[in-house]
Amino acid sequence: MDKTPARRSRTRTSPGRFGTAVPSLVLAIAGALFAAPAAAQVDTDAIADLIDEPGSAGLGFLYRFEESPYLDAGQRSDLLPLYLYEGERFYLNADRAGFKFVDDGTHRFDAFLGRRLEGFPEDDVPDVAEGMAPRNAGADLGLRYRHALPWGTLRATALADVSGASNGSELRLGYSYTWSGERWSLRPDVSIAFRDADLNDYYYGVDRWEARPDRPAYAPGSGTDYTVGLYGTYGFLQNWRLIGGVAVTAHDSAVTDSPIVRDGLQPVVFAGAVYDFGTAISRWDDDGVPLLVKVFYGRASADGCHMVKIMTLSCTSLDHDFPSSVTGVHLGKPFIERVNGWPLDFHGYVGLLYRNEMNRVQPDSWQVDAYMKGFFYGFPWSHRVNTRIGMGAGISYANHVPSPEVLSQARRERPTSKLLNYLDPTIDVSLGDLFGSPGLKQTYFGLGISHRSGIFASSRLLGSVDGGSNYIYAYVEATL
Repeated sequence: MDKTPARRSRTRTSPGRFGTAVPSLVLAIAGALFAAPAAAQVDTDAIADLIDEPGSAGLGFLYRFEESPYLDAGQRSDLLPLYLYEGERFYLNADRAGFKFVDDGTHRFDAFLGRRLEGFPEDDVPDVAEGMAPRNAGADLGLRYRHALPWGTLRATALADVSGASNGSELRLGYSYTWSGERWSLRPDVSIAFRDADLNDYYYGVDRWEARPDRPAYAPGSGTDYTVGLYGTYGFLQNWRLIGGVAVTAHDSAVTDSPIVRDGLQPVVFAGAVYDFGTAISRWDDDGVPLLVKVFYGRASADGCHMVKIMTLSCTSLDHDFPSSVTGVHLGKPFIERVNGWPLDFHGYVGLLYRNEMNRVQPDSWQVDAYMKGFFYGFPWSHRVNTRIGMGAGISYANHVPSPEVLSQARRERPTSKLLNYLDPTIDVSLGDLFGSPGLKQTYFGLGISHRSGIFASSRLLGSVDGGSNYIYAYVEATL
């Protein structure tokens, strides 16, 4: 078959980037989605809807094992960290952040920004695509309608690339039915995707300048893909849920005729787990739910002075060769208090951080952090001076990669990423208990570590980064 039809000219653009303006939470999430590296795309609506308990939040992970759609590219795996929140209007799940306009149990209509897990990034180019421009991940603006009926759930999702990667669009129609037991749920799902020419051409086409004798120019044009999947969850212990699923996608013949795409079906397997923090003590915007305000200042730790060493006090030195400081404010709300009667609380935080790069390696930058954090305070002396040990986990997006990450990754010839996993270990004491002032009893002074990491290069969402940065900081947290 002749695979050399004329390909219309198109200028490839890189995913959108943010400038130096202060990002809001929504813009930061959008930027993170724009910057995410790519894997293969599967409609995740069915599996996301299995873990969207109203009013709950959770943390977990999901491994994807798949057969690459690209010729002779073999199998690949990827870790997707799960940061889950399902509020009355706002929600965050495996691949999107969105706003619900209607959600009455039967009808649901929402708008969202989602990452498109498709293509190949610069650091993982298949042999068949050697010399071609990377097919970067895009970010889609989506509208979704879901209608729950006694005999199943119908859904329709319209997607349009807003990152400048493909400038393509897609319409997905799906149907699923859920069987549920006391601990388990099982959901078969079928979907059909109508993809336009821009979308298919970007991810599976070959431009004229990329052509060579064994890889002729090719433009797939529009096409229709079909996906069949089976997804499920199983609850164990008290708050844990296993997540799993299998799906198979049949690409349109216009796609499989591409010289860089293999023939046959594309299977993918999901496996992971989620810890559910449970339902919040009340809606966060209810009267009486306090606001937590945390103000902090810190400095970058010295090279090699990583988080574990800092926590064990075996290394607390600062970086004086390439100094960098952070000043930030995090706002939080109590989510759950005294879990199972234990001296353990969970809070949710979102905050803004300004990084002063005093080393000329990087420009000054802004960073947005969003995370859930657990506090343990059951120490023998806590009735005299309340002492808390905390650990937060979530996501961090910086509009410029911090200089410690740029320097350490350059030495190892490793990539960097604006979006990374975020950890926030802290220890603090009540100032009211310390100074005998009842009015300051819910005001805490402490030390912490602002830690960004790529989870040991296991996640393409996080740029396949093996490394990160640590800032040792002091803070005051007050309850208003």
